[in-house]
Amino acid sequence: MPDPRLEQMKADAMDFYDRMFNWCDPQSAIDTYAGDVYIQHNPHVADGKQAFVDYFERMARDYPGKSVTFKRSVAEGDLVVLHCHQVWPGSDDYAGIDIFRFDAAGKIVEHWDVLQVIGGPSANENGLF
Repeated sequence: MPDPRLEQMKADAMDFYDRMFNWCDPQSAIDTYAGDVYIQHNPHVADGKQAFVDYFERMARDYPGKSVTFKRSVAEGDLVVLHCHQVWPGSDDYAGIDIFRFDAAGKIVEHWDVLQVIGGPSANENGLF
């Protein structure tokens, strides 16, 4: 039987990501789902909630029409992992893994990601998703 707390964390992580990426509303994502601190491990984004908002507002301006679809989600302990397909008009598309850590209050407080460009030769026919 699914753990309701883990299912809620997965739903919250996906809505957080959806607001930030698809809705182009990172402020709403942060206001709704972030904890007191927001620790960032992506080297292109500074630590903190305002840095997150600034970065994704800039991405919305620079890449209008960008979108993400969720392929899978996994939750364990205080972590949620999202496997995503990111589409960046005018640039590369990516297969991404995002990891979010939640605090005891159920708020997102830390983020890691790994991105892989979609395309190019492959030694198999399995695809990235």
